[in-house]
Order: sequence, then C-alpha cells, then structure tokens
Amino acid sequence: MNLYNHRSLAIIFDADGTLLDSMYIWQELGGRYLRSLDIMPERDLAKILYPLSLEQGCEYLQKNYVPEKNLDEIRDGIVRIIQDFYIDEVELKNGAKNFLEAMSKKNIPMVIATSGDRVLLNAALERNGVDKYFSAIFTCSELNTNKHEPEIYLKCAEFLKLQPENIAVFEDSLFAIETAKAAGFITFGVEDDSNKFEREKIIETADYYVDFY
Repeated sequence: MNLYNHRSLAIIFDADGTLLDSMYIWQELGGRYLRSLDIMPERDLAKILYPLSLEQGCEYLQKNYVPEKNLDEIRDGIVRIIQDFYIDEVELKNGAKNFLEAMSKKNIPMVIATSGDRVLLNAALERNGVDKYFSAIFTCSELNTNKHEPEIYLKCAEFLKLQPENIAVFEDSLFAIETAKAAGFITFGVEDDSNKFEREKIIETADYYVDFY
C-alpha cells in the first residue's frame, strides 16, 4: 500500500516502540534507579526484573539492594525516572517525524492509541515537535481497556468517522496487531528492538511490515 497516494485513509499510531524509541527504558529502569543511589547493579538485573510487575520489581530491589527503603519510596523513585525520561529524553523512532509530515501534507488524519500515560506522552510529543500532527489521543487507562480488546481502536474509528477497513493501525507488538486485524483494520507491524523475538510472527500476521519509516 502506498500511503503517500492514499486519499481515503486515516492512521492510528501506537506510541511506545512505534512512534517513540522508548521501549529500552523499561529494561534499564532498575539499573537507572540503583545508579541514582550510587549503587552498582548486577549484570543481569534487567533480565531478572523483565518478567516481574512493578511491585514485584520493587520488592526485589528492596530485598537485594536497599532494605532500608520502603516499597513506596522505591516505587516513587522509579516513577520519577520514567517521568524524567519522557519529559527530557525520549526521541522519536528514526524517520518518524518526516513520515508524519508527509502524511499531514496529504491531509491524512492521524490519532494515537496508547497504553501509556497521556501527560507524559504529550510532553514527549511536544518536545519532539510532532504533537500538532495528531487530532486526538486515546489511552487504555481512560477507556478502562487494554489492547487485547479492540475497544480503543473502535473508539478511534468512531472519532475518525471511518470504517476499520479504511484505517491503518501502526503497532509494534504482536498481540496488538492481532487485535486490530481481527477487528478489520489495516495493520502495519513496526520493527523495534523489543519485538525481535517475535519478528517473524509479526511479519506473518500484519498486512504490512515497517522496518524503517
């Protein structure tokens, strides 16, 4: 599909790993937190923390590194690192800004459907100069849903006043692509370091695959 020449189409973008080069922060969180306290993390800390929830990760850090801190203190410290990352550091995926500009010039409506935080996403978009391209942002938390269910995509379609078959969904995670495709949307899988383990399955599932904007 040549999006540059498509005139009856809208786009729904995921944020983390799709527009924003942000997924690595979740692997670095524990290490960043400990280094902020001048504590050297163990080499495999990211692998240890990856399958754990935020609460479980805080418990691990407390038990193994900072027994003098309570869990709320650890959680607050980690949340501050996440906030600082989105406000001051996170960048767009390579080529994304030029792609958004090209879509805007074609008058293709664009919205965002994210599992992330609206305030932090807005800060990241504004700092990177691309907030102007999106007519709306929909969040899973505000809709009380997740991307295993199609509700967030259908809400976007309702806002865009188009049927799913006329809307392209850009996502980096396999399960979200599966959800959007089952709901009738055109799906674009976006390459990210975080999804390399399921890259072949994403290519098989998505209608199109994007390794570079």
